[in-house]
Amino acid sequence: MVAKRELLVIDLGLIEYGEAHRLQIKLTDLRMEKKIPDVLLLLEHPHVITLGRRSSLEDVRENCGIPVIRVERGGRATYHGPGQLVGYPIVDIIGLGVDVKTFVHGIEEAIILTLREFGLEEAGRREGYPGVWIHGRKIASIGLGIRKWITYHGFALNVNVDLKYFGLINPCGLSPEIITSMNKELGKNVNMNSVKKVMARCFAEVFGYEKRELMKVDELFATHDI
Repeated sequence: MVAKRELLVIDLGLIEYGEAHRLQIKLTDLRMEKKIPDVLLLLEHPHVITLGRRSSLEDVRENCGIPVIRVERGGRATYHGPGQLVGYPIVDIIGLGVDVKTFVHGIEEAIILTLREFGLEEAGRREGYPGVWIHGRKIASIGLGIRKWITYHGFALNVNVDLKYFGLINPCGLSPEIITSMNKELGKNVNMNSVKKVMARCFAEVFGYEKRELMKVDELFATHDI
């Protein structure tokens, strides 16, 4: 029997965008050198607007003092903030045996399965638009960066996020009114830790991983002789 690939899941809590980005770069370097297995970072960011490779400043309507950062991921403008679950998979897709399109499809599938476990059975895809949709509204976005076939950046699932902040931008080139959240669709707040646990499990199941959760990034460095 072939052993499953290992996936390390690390919950970073609430972390500044710049700090999380520096960590992603460090982890992608280590993954290229095969010093660590694939990693899934789960976290929330303080308020920040990021501009992907296809974005321009015209995608920002107003920033109200919120940082605006240009990044290497695909896609256009998006907002991150408290109440939004962000996932950064540091994954060797060649080793995983998938191409970029298949990997994005798998991320979408993991998000869809997560939403269905919370009663959002109508969650699914929309032809021509990456991400996850429900009732014609976008509930999760995906924007990857790739360095020598190692992925970084990732996905954002709106859990209890304040949707008014999407009005500051043209999210992914769309109207802000088209954005929704688990909270809005269910009519109640959702426990973020529960969503993280289900998301990690569904991600591992979709890609055939053996999942192992770490409490801190330091555990990763301590246990892999880095």
